[in-house]
Amino acid sequence: MADPQTRLILLTAPEAGPDLRDRLARAVAAGDVAAVILRLPPGDERALVNAVKAVAPAVQEAGAALVLAGGGGIDLATVASRSGADGVHVPAAEAEAAPAEAESEGDDEEEDAGKGPLHALRERLRDGRILGVGGIRSKHAAMQAGEAGADYILFGDDPGLPIDDLVARLAWWVEIFETPCIALARDLASVPDLVATGAEFIGLDSALWAGEGGEAAVAAAQAHILNRPAGGEG
Repeated sequence: MADPQTRLILLTAPEAGPDLRDRLARAVAAGDVAAVILRLPPGDERALVNAVKAVAPAVQEAGAALVLAGGGGIDLATVASRSGADGVHVPAAEAEAAPAEAESEGDDEEEDAGKGPLHALRERLRDGRILGVGGIRSKHAAMQAGEAGADYILFGDDPGLPIDDLVARLAWWVEIFETPCIALARDLASVPDLVATGAEFIGLDSALWAGEGGEAAVAAAQAHILNRPAGGEG
């Protein structure tokens, strides 16, 4: 049996279609889904808040968290607050420290000058909402995100990253750091190898589950989790 902490995360496509709520309801019921990362299309704040509110019950009433991503540069923290979503997911580029524009006069100012946008976002989410970080392209970026207070790190959303390299990076992270990680699966065949790294969560890309009958893919991923030991055993 796999470690009981290994759970599923579903990622949606930005243009998910009008039946997204129904498809999400079926998908989250098909496995042990901890959260849905809802990728929002570009739009104004009011439209995005309404879009989130339309699908939120299908996720949250099933006991899963709803985390917002995308939005074309919109203020995700505000959209999350107004819509009742459980958190936000941002790219690792926002973990980069903003350069100081001028020499600081005191210790406190020097410390603040080295903090980037992700630190500020973490402060805004002190109400208990989740802060997730993806777009990881290096070990350094992953460590920066963890130091900034991310609740999880998503690995594998770089389509050019070979599966062997993804597995190696996950194993490195799990061995050294306490911040949970999501291993993004782009096909069901990779799920056992990703589970074996000890990653706390397996993410399912929208291409795997968002089509007709996608709940079967969620169930298949769940079966892989239950039948493959985690942590590199077996």
